[in-house]
Amino acid sequence: MGSEDIFNALGGGGITLLLLAAFILLCIYKGVRIVSQSEKHVVERFGRLRSVLGPGINFIVPFLDRVAHQISILERQLPNASQDAITSDNVLVQVETSVFYRIIEPERTVYRIRDVDAAIATTVAGIVRAEIGKMELDEVQSNRAQLIVQIKALVEGAVEDWGIEVTRAEILDVNLDQATREAMLQQLNAERERRAQVTRAEGTKRSVELNADAELYAAEQAAKARRIQADAEAYATSVVAQAIADNGLEAAQYQVALKQVEALGTLGAGQGQQTLVVPANAVEAFSNAFKMLKGQV
Repeated sequence: MGSEDIFNALGGGGITLLLLAAFILLCIYKGVRIVSQSEKHVVERFGRLRSVLGPGINFIVPFLDRVAHQISILERQLPNASQDAITSDNVLVQVETSVFYRIIEPERTVYRIRDVDAAIATTVAGIVRAEIGKMELDEVQSNRAQLIVQIKALVEGAVEDWGIEVTRAEILDVNLDQATREAMLQQLNAERERRAQVTRAEGTKRSVELNADAELYAAEQAAKARRIQADAEAYATSVVAQAIADNGLEAAQYQVALKQVEALGTLGAGQGQQTLVVPANAVEAFSNAFKMLKGQV
């Protein structure tokens, strides 16, 4: 059956219905938009912003509205960038940064900025140079976390009109030129030597203190021994004095006489030719000793 036969079979009314069905299908195709979860679509009508389509099924006016931009809202990472900066103490550093962002208002992004990545990279470079210029090198090294937070806040404020959210900003590395590295190495070695000298001096001081403590302890112990000996001698003296007080002078004389007799006996017990020197009162001493002994018996 040829096309003429089909045309004759349908007739004028059938063709109209067929064209109407085709038009309806075309309107459905043009008017229904399915947006994925990771995208937003910007719709224009006669070149002007009409609406922004979110994820799911959306309807637009066929032939009047059109999807002009399909924007991904996934988080993006700018390529790592390096920029030179000078600290407040005139040290040239090279800072390597990385920035993560995502588009949250695509209608601002597409109509206010042409190259988003380049604009953000330029903004970050300027902010990094300005912030590092306010700090000394030691502060940059020690307060990196605080510097990152400050840079992120400033970048967020700068790109807010572009419908962009900065999710993270990182300072990956801070590099120094060779001359600065050598100077810092010399300073580090000098600091290590200073600490070593301080440690040695403290060790010597501690050794002297310990020796002095040992000598002081020995002196204290010797003084204690002498004090104990003196106390013992004083006690013996007090005992003798008490004995004399209790027994009278005769007991003391008796002890002296006994010592004299013992000394003469020892001298006479020696061997060989010896000359005995006897005191003039030896006989009297013997007599007194015997009398006292007899009296004691």
